[in-house]
Parts: sequence; structure tokens; C-alpha cells
Amino acid sequence: MTVRLRPEIVALPAYKQGKPASDDAFKLSSNENPFEPLPSVIDAVAAHTTFNRYPDATALALRERLAARFGLSPDEVHIGSGSVAILAQLILAAAGVGDEVVYSWRSFEAYPTLVAVAGATSVQVPNRADHGHDLAAMAAAITDNTRVVIVCSPNNPTGNIVTADEFEAFMASVPNDLLVILDEAYIEFVTDAAATNGPTLLSRYPNLVVLRTFSKAYGLAGLRVGYALGAESILNAARSTAIPLSVTGQAATAALASLDAEDELLERVGHLATRRDGLWDALTAAGWNIPKPQGNFIWLPTGDETSEVAQRLDNAGLIVRPFAPEGIRVSIGEEEAVEKLLQICEEIVHGLPTGHPARKLG
Repeated sequence: MTVRLRPEIVALPAYKQGKPASDDAFKLSSNENPFEPLPSVIDAVAAHTTFNRYPDATALALRERLAARFGLSPDEVHIGSGSVAILAQLILAAAGVGDEVVYSWRSFEAYPTLVAVAGATSVQVPNRADHGHDLAAMAAAITDNTRVVIVCSPNNPTGNIVTADEFEAFMASVPNDLLVILDEAYIEFVTDAAATNGPTLLSRYPNLVVLRTFSKAYGLAGLRVGYALGAESILNAARSTAIPLSVTGQAATAALASLDAEDELLERVGHLATRRDGLWDALTAAGWNIPKPQGNFIWLPTGDETSEVAQRLDNAGLIVRPFAPEGIRVSIGEEEAVEKLLQICEEIVHGLPTGHPARKLG
């Protein structure tokens, strides 16, 4: 006898984590911070030994710290086990069967799954030719059934930002009772002054929620802690859908210690951004036509050659994240990995067919 399950869930592919790397390869598949954790953060986590007790379910100390930073009340901050967990909570709180969630595509691969789990319907709006969000088309896709719109800046996996002007024009064009989620998981890596900055807009747009994380820039991917900023009423709804006690005391402690050591951590972020920009300069000089990256990764729009190129990189000891048949996301890792990546990519681009979108014309 077959157990009856939701067919739309059975049909979903499970989330595919970035492929692990062997000891002699570089893992560039998960957008992790390649630097080891800071000693001060390690010490803070090691000192948190009361894991025989449940943690503070609301992570109040961390909420208070973030609230003070952004000029909000603690109830306008919500902590979750990664920003993706909060995204799931928000979608569950706002959308169900017969409702729609609009987002750009390709974007973060978890979006379709989270929408399907809520019972809602995804409305995927194709990226522009330059791989960025087409916000005008996203606004046009909103209907009476739309309950959530997700905007990702920088966009994962293509790396494009949404500019402040673009986003404000978008917010002015959408219904003010529609939940808009601005996913800023990679905001600390942004060096383009034109990029939107979600927290500065919260007082003007009470339907806006901003998502951020400690996983990337702060190097806490393995501890799972992210946060949301927004109206208390919206975040209370998200809290109602959350799995209780999912943020561990160690994770909250590590986040607080990371904020204490922020200058040192952001210096590392600056090194990664410089490494990223140097890689982009070198790849474009070698003939690649790729979007200007603003996260801690680059996007190679390899199209039909995606699987073949990913295998060549794998064979060279570079474990990347292919999204066939569209392209490959490559995290910015160790300096040695960047040098190796550039060497093999210079060979790859010249082997792509003439007229391939990943190759520059001429």
C-alpha cells in the first residue's frame, strides 16, 4: 500500500546542497566564507556550554542588538535558523492554496520549493538579458491573487544588484497591502553605491520585510542564524509559523560575538570583494561576457554547455554549482582557487561556440 502524500510535494526535487570537495580540491559551490572563524567567535561559542537547556526562543539579546543598529524596536526584528527559514515562515504566513508568489528567475533555488510547500503557485518572471531583475515585468505580473513578491539583491546566483532607484520605483507601483520581501543575504559584499539598502526604506514602506544573514559575510554558515527587519505585525505572523526553538544558543552567541568583531570580519569581506572584482576583470579581459558581480560569487552563463563546463572545472579540482541549462555559479574562495579558476576559464571560453552568450562579441 502506498502512503498518500501531497503529489506536488512528491514531485519536488529536494534542495541540493553544494557538492563537497575532496582534500585536493577547492569547494566553490556553496558561497561560503573561505576564512576560518575568528578566535574570539570560537571562544564565545565554546564558552556557551549550557546546551542541556533550551535557548531563548526569541534570541532577545541579538534582537536588541540589531534593533539598536537599525533604529527599530526589538519586536521589529525576527531571528531564524538562516534567512531562508524566515523566508519560509513569511510565505506560509501570507500565501496558501490559490495564492501566487512572484519572483525573478533564475534566482535563489529555494524559492520554488518554499512556495510549493505553502501550497501556493510560483509566478516566475524571466531575468533581463543582463541577468538582473526585470522589476517592471514583475510589477506587471502582480494580480489579485498575488500575496508575496520576492526581490533578491544581489541576486543569487547571477550577482546583479537592484538599484535604489529601481526598487523605489517598484515599491511605488505595487499595492501597499502586498508583502514585499527584499532578500539581502549578500549585502555586505556590495560595493556599488547605487544598490538599494533595505533597512533605510522600512519607515516608508510598512509592507516591506528585509532579510539578512550571518552565514555569508560573517562566516557562520554552519550555525544557521539569519534575521528579518520589518513591521511587528508581519513578523509576528512569521513567528507564528516558525518551528519553536530552532535558533540555538550557540548560534545567537556567535552572532553577537561576530558583531563585536565586525571590523575584523568586514576587512575580510573587503578582501573577498577585491578578489571578486579582480577575477571579473580578468575573465572579461579573457573574453567572457558575464554580469558584474556584487555577491561573493560570479555567474558564468554557459547555457547548453553548463554540464560540460562544470565537469571540466570539477576535473580541475574546482567544485562549482551548475544550474543546467542556464549557467554556473562560482563562489569566491581562496586566492589559489581564483588563480586556478582563471587559468581553466581562459581555456574554456575560447572553446565555446561562436556567438555563445557567454562569449564577448569580436
